[in-house]
Amino acid sequence: MSNTALAAWLRLTLIPGIGGETQRQLLKAFSGPEAIFSASPSALRGALGGGMVERLLTHDCAQEIDTALNWAAQAGNHILTLADAEYPQALLTAADPPILLYVKGDVTWLNRPACAIVGSRNATKQGEANAEAFASTLSAAGLTIISGLAAGIDAAAHRGALAGKASTVAVIGTGIDRIYPARNEGLAREIAANGTIISEFPLGTPPLAANFPRRNRLIAGMARGCLVVEAAKQSGSLITARLAAEVGREVFAIPGSIHSPQSKGCHALIKQGAKLVESAQDILEELRWEHVVNPAAIAPVAEAETDPLLIALGRDPCDLDTLAARSGLPADALLAQLLPLELDGRIAQLPGGRYQRLN
Repeated sequence: MSNTALAAWLRLTLIPGIGGETQRQLLKAFSGPEAIFSASPSALRGALGGGMVERLLTHDCAQEIDTALNWAAQAGNHILTLADAEYPQALLTAADPPILLYVKGDVTWLNRPACAIVGSRNATKQGEANAEAFASTLSAAGLTIISGLAAGIDAAAHRGALAGKASTVAVIGTGIDRIYPARNEGLAREIAANGTIISEFPLGTPPLAANFPRRNRLIAGMARGCLVVEAAKQSGSLITARLAAEVGREVFAIPGSIHSPQSKGCHALIKQGAKLVESAQDILEELRWEHVVNPAAIAPVAEAETDPLLIALGRDPCDLDTLAARSGLPADALLAQLLPLELDGRIAQLPGGRYQRLN
């Protein structure tokens, strides 16, 4: 696509107040961005209100267009439109496909069979280990892993996917020239070198809260299925799962302790019809994915616990008297050992003097 043609696509997306639905209506009515901006005001009023027509024709975004074209000219950077064959075709059957995507990395990953893995930013260590193991196995089986580059489960899923052959796609809620959170900058560089990062937001867009639910619809739409590893009851991951179900994708969830806040969202999804999964093989079978994988790699990660006090504590909340009876320790010695575990984030003290493991 020529720079002139691409500039018209960019201009259409950079005009404030003209959203995706209106953009697609205009494209349908005028057969392309260049025709839109060549049309007469009267012709445009047939598709838009008068105020929007004035904004469409007079808004100056020349500087933003030049910045985007210069960015796209750099090695590894791309701007894809609905007219490009490399545009993720799965999004065409999803809700509200963006007319333009900023892409960093290898565009071929955008049209490979994929599975989304999402979950809590405040994940447990076990949750992160599960996300990484599931992603690694699914990637080894040939499914590209899609996630949102957030802290916690998303980052673990990307790391696991990079270890497999099918790599990963990170869908971000900022401009593609900005990485959020900053702690994932190193991971983002690795993904750009070995996978793909995409964003629908213009360059320089900061991490605004409203952008992340919009990002989630792309994660859901590009994948054949969506796995939720850990999620609180009010969680953006549940939005992704709902969006996936609405566009006919399979939804999977890993169960956990009935007392863990990070399991509440997964349990709610299972009650609503999501498939309970205990291993990556469950997902491969549900998706009818027949690629051969190493059976030894399919088992979920099991936590190897050696601390006798944590073994005595178990997975459910436990009061001090019960824990003393299980461990055979007097109360003062027990409290002395519980404090460093609490400070290390491995256990939490609950109301009523009870304790619970966090990972």
